[in-house]
Amino acid sequence: MIVITAAIFGALLGAGRARAHGGRLADMLQWGGSFAILFAVVGMIVTIIIERSI
Repeated sequence: MIVITAAIFGALLGAGRARAHGGRLADMLQWGGSFAILFAVVGMIVTIIIERSI
């Protein structure tokens, strides 16, 4: 659940960041995808750490 939430949050954050810099649709999709992947990986690491500590 953390991974999915992080990926969605990352996609929204990346698209918003591209829009703030005056990006077009392709820029927003690329930034959104990149941030989604990054945040999903971080969310996966956090999930693994939480599961191993329980």
